[in-house]
Amino acid sequence: MDELEHKYEVDIEQTEKRQRLPQNIKDELKASGMMDDKGKLKLKGVSPKMLKRMKQEYVNCPVLKEETQFIQCFVCPNFQSRVTGKVLCKGDSL
Repeated sequence: MDELEHKYEVDIEQTEKRQRLPQNIKDELKASGMMDDKGKLKLKGVSPKMLKRMKQEYVNCPVLKEETQFIQCFVCPNFQSRVTGKVLCKGDSL
């Protein structure tokens, strides 16, 4: 199997506190159909249990140069894959 082309391998960190998505990200998710009008996420192929876990994870984004919630990373155009606690990122500018 060919390896995906990626520029960064970013570790996924855990947090116990609840994280909030910025309003502009929520608007993007609603526009793309990944979030309903009430603010509930609906990601295809992601179980409710996994979604709950994803809400408590964050990454140190090499493109934005800040900590971002994993869900924001997951819907980013640079997101390649999630492999054993790491995210493969293309690293293109946004």
